[in-house]
Amino acid sequence: MLLKKNKAEKNLLILAIIALVLFVSPLYILGEDAHIRVHDNLDSNLAWYKVLAESGQLRGPIDAVIPQVMNGNLSRNAFGSEFTLIVWLYALFPPMIAYALSQTITRVFAFIGMYLLLKKHFLKEEKWAPITIGTALAFAFTPFWPSGMLSTLGMPLALWAFLNIRQGERSWKNVLVLTLLPFYASIVLGFFFFLSAMGIFWLTDVIRKKAWNWPFLLSIVYMTGIFFIVEYRLVYSFLFDDEPNSRDEYFHARLTFWHCVRLTFKNFALGHHHAASMHTLVILPLMFVALFMTLRQKKGKKDKVFLFLFLLNFALSAWYAFWFYKGWLPLTERFHVLDTFNFARYHFLRPLVIYLLFALTLKIIWSHGPFWRRLVPVFVLAQIMTVSFFNEEILFQDKPTVKQFYAEEQFSAIKEYIGLPQEDYRVASIGLHPAIAQYNGFYTLDSYNNFYPLTYKYQFRKIIEKELEKNKTLRIYFDEWGGRCYLFTDELGKHYMFKKRTKKRLKNLELNTEAFKAMGGSYLFSSVPIDNAEENLLRLEKVFESKSSVWKIYLYKAI
Repeated sequence: MLLKKNKAEKNLLILAIIALVLFVSPLYILGEDAHIRVHDNLDSNLAWYKVLAESGQLRGPIDAVIPQVMNGNLSRNAFGSEFTLIVWLYALFPPMIAYALSQTITRVFAFIGMYLLLKKHFLKEEKWAPITIGTALAFAFTPFWPSGMLSTLGMPLALWAFLNIRQGERSWKNVLVLTLLPFYASIVLGFFFFLSAMGIFWLTDVIRKKAWNWPFLLSIVYMTGIFFIVEYRLVYSFLFDDEPNSRDEYFHARLTFWHCVRLTFKNFALGHHHAASMHTLVILPLMFVALFMTLRQKKGKKDKVFLFLFLLNFALSAWYAFWFYKGWLPLTERFHVLDTFNFARYHFLRPLVIYLLFALTLKIIWSHGPFWRRLVPVFVLAQIMTVSFFNEEILFQDKPTVKQFYAEEQFSAIKEYIGLPQEDYRVASIGLHPAIAQYNGFYTLDSYNNFYPLTYKYQFRKIIEKELEKNKTLRIYFDEWGGRCYLFTDELGKHYMFKKRTKKRLKNLELNTEAFKAMGGSYLFSSVPIDNAEENLLRLEKVFESKSSVWKIYLYKAI
């Protein structure tokens, strides 16, 4: 009987591997014709990796700069560390091959981590195999911040290793996991919050058990130390770079109490796109069913882990929402780090918590008789199907493909028309992301980056000063964040993707072209026509179109 169960589990694992292969296959089959996330991905990170790889500064010194971006005011330290393996993927492979490999690595280790964690520490018996494997597969299918790598989806694997060490297990496998994960994850995009949570976990153990458990504590310190080594550029910038930067003018505490309450329940029910769990349709109602079953039968002690995780899940949503409460303002004014570092990201723990809850929920439901037991596989398949529909190829099918977005053929024609070495002039974009020009080798004054000198922000602001005066929303967005150092206009607002079929036109543009030229600016790439170009000392040079692009580029020269 045991042999049959092991064989059944093996067959389920094979099916899960096939499902993972199918899930990532569009990236390999379609290549640049694939649809992938634009926000915080195509509009930024993919272009950054390409720019870094071609800059000659991939292993540059601490004080190196990237000359192609922001007139050389962007520090090499604003890009990923050369010890982070995703940087090397983009240095060694074409962007879409690197992207596909990164997605595959992340999803495979997300599955392995959740499967090992559930099987070793939560659902140990063979009969739970459909739940452990199904939950792990659904977790591996969840959308994640692509450049975050294993920052959230690697947490189950790290927790597996930490729980092993906590229980006294001495194995090289645990050390290997804690050593290698920092090379494919980010401390600020997930693991700072995970490791500090582990520290709290260790401390509660000390209080409850009156024992120090030094191996557990040392393992937390060890992994933190590896992260500090891998991300030494970030550590240096945070501790030793005293030049004011754009993050020094980031203000987050502006919501009312009741707005935060509403945001708590919204986040609890729907989640957040940077830590997506896709739990609303299936997992959330099932969690309440399991909660009702547990409370009705007074199994609080038996299901205390479930109850704890349920409360933790809600607490993390509340923490995220109330981080933006304006009542924090006196503290943020006194302790500037509360503004420059996003402590709201403790909610990045939620995908881990929610899928642990899902597995425990299914266990509770299974235990309530034959009727409910027959429904468990249905619930597992329902969640897997739900997250399957969030495959990027489905989710972003109405967005440009990678090829259409970066429009290399079109921008090559622009480069040839200008006819000068790209390093000899500077450009900026209106109505489309500067990352597109950067990807195509142009030297841009504008960019999307949240760590650049404050002096540069003030200098750039002069170009769009009159446009910001017209629009309060844009003024607050730029002045109190400024991560998108774009040529904002009142008429276009916070929209950066006007495709070639748009009817939008700029009729009342007011740019300070002299300030633009003073920074070395020569050309503007606009995705919409500028009716009053001459008033802004701009001359339309040529309009560029391409069948392989979604843009119509109006090339203006500053005169």
